[in-house]
Order: sequence, then structure tokens, then C-alpha cells
Amino acid sequence: MCGKITEEQVGDTVKLSGWVQNRRDLGGVVFIDLRDRTGIVQLVFNSETDKNAFLVADRLRSEYVVQVEGVVVERDPDNVNDNITTGTLEVLCNKVEVLDQAQTPPIYIDDNDTSKESVRLKYRYLDLRKSRMHQNMKVRHQVSKFIRNYLDDEGFMEVETPFLTKPTPEGARSFLVPSRVQKGNFFALPQSPQLFKQILMVAGFDRYYQIVKCFRDEDLRQDRQPEFTQVDIELSFVDENDVMAINEGMIASLFKEMLDVDVELPMRRMTYLDAMNRFGSDKPDLRFGLELMDIKDALQDTGFKVFADAIAKGGDVRAINAKGCGDAFSRREIDALVEYVKIYRAKGLAWIRVTEEEVKSPIEKFLTETEINDILVKTDAQPGDLVLIVADKQDVVWDSLGALRLEIARKMELDLSGKYEFAWITDFPLLEYDEEEKRYVAKHHPFTSPKPEDIDLMDTDPLKVRARAYDMVLNGAEIGGGSIRIHNKDLQQKLFETLGFSEERASENFGFLLEAFQYGTPPHGGIAFGLDRLVMQILHTENIRDVIAFPKTQNHSCPMTNAPDEAEMARLEELGLILKKI
Repeated sequence: MCGKITEEQVGDTVKLSGWVQNRRDLGGVVFIDLRDRTGIVQLVFNSETDKNAFLVADRLRSEYVVQVEGVVVERDPDNVNDNITTGTLEVLCNKVEVLDQAQTPPIYIDDNDTSKESVRLKYRYLDLRKSRMHQNMKVRHQVSKFIRNYLDDEGFMEVETPFLTKPTPEGARSFLVPSRVQKGNFFALPQSPQLFKQILMVAGFDRYYQIVKCFRDEDLRQDRQPEFTQVDIELSFVDENDVMAINEGMIASLFKEMLDVDVELPMRRMTYLDAMNRFGSDKPDLRFGLELMDIKDALQDTGFKVFADAIAKGGDVRAINAKGCGDAFSRREIDALVEYVKIYRAKGLAWIRVTEEEVKSPIEKFLTETEINDILVKTDAQPGDLVLIVADKQDVVWDSLGALRLEIARKMELDLSGKYEFAWITDFPLLEYDEEEKRYVAKHHPFTSPKPEDIDLMDTDPLKVRARAYDMVLNGAEIGGGSIRIHNKDLQQKLFETLGFSEERASENFGFLLEAFQYGTPPHGGIAFGLDRLVMQILHTENIRDVIAFPKTQNHSCPMTNAPDEAEMARLEELGLILKKI
């Protein structure tokens, strides 16, 4: 392999195959950089020592595929290239065969290529030739291999589950596949193997895992694809602590192996409510402060209508102390922050700039001196600080200040490199209320067990029921999430009822699971890690398309294959489908 030539091979004859990276003609001597997935090696063709090989090499162009033979020699010290692993060596070639010619590529096969992503995705096979992309795919392979070996050592068995399965209402929208044999019926592509892995627990496979494709017909964003890869894990006879211990051990070992990072165990734990109140997010970035602070107590009797109305309606008033930003941020930058929080439904953003002599704020005239002083005390504001306040419904305060916290960190250009802050988020709400559908919906999925002490609340105050759920977060990203599952038929039916499922509908959608629960079901729980997001964290990239060989674009399309595409009319007729013009 090109990148594997070593000084031990000096004097040996080698045969190499690969792509021409570039060619340099120095008049009588042609230098070729030959590339394969392991790296680059320099080839030398001399017209005086081997004219036939030289004449062929003189016609080579970028991305030609060639095979050569020659002798490994040391480079002249003045020509050493420290940028490649074979930089002290070259191969004096006496044979060359052109295996295939190439047209001029529409993108540069170089890590510094600045082509638009749309073009790179159209010619993905060329984009993947770049050393950076080869390295990304290699890291993905190494992560998968490590996880398989780790779980095998822990007694887990990999079991494959079906891709063509029953459509069930589990939360996200499913992709549907029409059946040719049973016209009018549809398979669904699985959002996850959730139901099958629970049935595997019923079947006695007490330690299961699978690295599996999952499918969700959702709008895309930077870290989401319609098809993604999940490390799916399920165990029997366990509680939350058991699941967390095994999986944090696996992740710590993985980061030590891939990045030589020592992850402190056990990982810190934080309840959902604590995370939201302090960081405005259930996947908090813990590498920096800028925490949200409750300042309602300082404003209980305020005459400022914006704050008073929020408190009277049971809302929230919280603040962030952006340390040092009072001096660093201009008025224009502060105004930009005011507009920024409106993206997250906040009606506005109050601010107080603290100086040595005074405080400056557009709301100063609406607050008493005591109220301002109390705010400064509660936020530990010092001269040079900038206090930012949102008053609104609780979820709006969380969302807007949580996003603002990250935006301020970006603007402050905090050095977060080399920091890995893991945490478990626990005690999520079991349910949320969907205003559009006017019913309760599962926060995670409808098979998550409520905490035993909260089961009675399902009848009286469902939104106060806490789930036996847990997410692993890293640097502001959720990398894995799971729960202890319901394993009792009666409790599962009770939750279906709370979610608005009639007994008939629950039986129609999930009857096979409920029936399985009648034949002895062990307590069980598990977790699923997003393999794509794990690899993104290890590679320090924010674009999920960097870690998937053939990703989709924002509108679910593949520019390389032009998928999705129209189907032939004869095929639609076979499936019993008629297209309706929209």
C-alpha cells in the first residue's frame, strides 16, 4: 500500500496500485504522487534508465488508475517531504500500466477543496477519495468494531431484527412500504427496534445489542438524517444503575481508545428539572458556566408589568450573567441578542450593564433601586458584567435562555477544545401535553416505565409523573438515551389509556406485545446510542454528513443517485397504487 512503504524496504522491488494525485515534469524526469486509502508515495520515472515507462508516465493525468513496479530508495535530504508518512522515500519505477483513464474531476481530490457541498454530494464517490473522508470512515469503522468487541466481552449477543414491520404510532413519522402481495397494506421501516428488542427480552435473550439502521420521516437538520445508525442495547433483570454502569463504562473505554481521553466515572447525574432550570436544555453543554438563575424572589412585588405578568401567570423570570460582556459587547451586539431570543418565542430580552459607577439598562426606570440591587446580588454581577433577563412561560424562558447561553459562548469564543463533559440526565417527565391533538403524548416512547412512586399520579396529575428514563449527554449533544421499560401488561394498557388509546386501538397496534407480556416477562431496560453522533463527537465535526458515506440532503434527496425518483406506472399498478395530483 502506498502509505505503508517504510525505510526497511529500501532496495526492495515493490508493486503499487492507486490513483495519480498529481504529476510534475522536470524534463527527462517525471514525478508522480500515487495515492490509495493509506496515503501517498512519490514515484520517479527517468527517461534515461527506462524510456518505455517514462513515456507512459508522461501521459498520466490526475485520477488515472495505475499499477507500477519499482525499487524503493531514499530521497535526497533536500527533497524530504515532512507532510506525508513516506516523505523520506520514493520509488524508482521501471514498469507502469494504466488500468483506467479519468476525465478532469469536477471537484479537487484534496482536503482543502472548497467546492459547494451540493456539488461534493453529487460527486460523492470523488469526495470520498479525499484523505479526510477516508479517515472519517476509518474512525467510524473503528468505533463500530470497538463497540462490538466490548459488548461481546460483556456477554451481549447481536441479534438482527426486521426492517419490514408493522406500522405503529410510536412518535415520529414512519416511512411506509406498500405490499405487492397484500395490496392496500403497508410495512413500516422501523424508527428503532424497540418492540422487537423487548420481545427478545421475553424470549430470554437477556443481553442483546445491534448496530442497526433506523428510519424516521422527519424534517432534517445538521445532526439528523432520515436514515441513521443506532447502537441498540437491551438487558433483562436490571435497573437504571445497572444500565448506566455498563454503558458509561463502554463509552469511557471508547473515548480512551479513540482519543486517549480519561472519562471520570461514575459520570455526573442531573435531573431533568435541574438541567432545564440551570442550563435551559435537557442536553446541557457543561464545559462552561453561564448558568440560568432564578430571580423571581427579587421581583415578587415589582411594578414592572412585563415581570409582574409573567409571575402572576405562573411563569418564570430567569437571568444569565455574561461575565465581562458588559465591556466586551457593543450596544449593537446586545440588540442582536434581543432579536436572537425572539427566534425561541421570547417576546423580548431585558438587560443590565454593570459599570464601576452605575448600572445602565432600558428597564432601570421601571424597577426600584432595591429590585435592581437584589437582581445584581442574585446573579453575582460585578462591574463589567452584563445581566440578561427573560420573563415568560417557563418553557419559553428555558428555550430562549438555553439557546442564548450557547450563543454568548460562541460570541465570547471560549476555548472548549479538548474538553469532554459527560452527564446522565434523569427523571424526565413521562408525558407531555400536545396542544394540537389535545391529548397526552409520551416524552420518549409509550413503553417507558413510570417511577413506581408516581404511578398513582397517572390518574390525578399525569404531567407530574416521572419516567425511569436516562439520557447520556456530551458537550451539548444527546449521544444516547434509554429507559427501564414497562414489562407488565396491565401497566402498559394503563399508559395506553392515558395516551388516549382505546383498548381496541391498543390491541390493534400493539396486541402482539401485550400478548407476549402474558407469558412471563422479565424486568428489562436499555439504551440506544446514535452511532453517527458518537463519531461526530470523536471527529469534532458538527456536520453529520461528514461521517456517513452516502448521506441525504435537507430535502431527503441523494444528489448522486437522484433518489427519490418517480416509479414506473407498471410498478405502481402491481402495488395497487394510484397517484393523486397535488
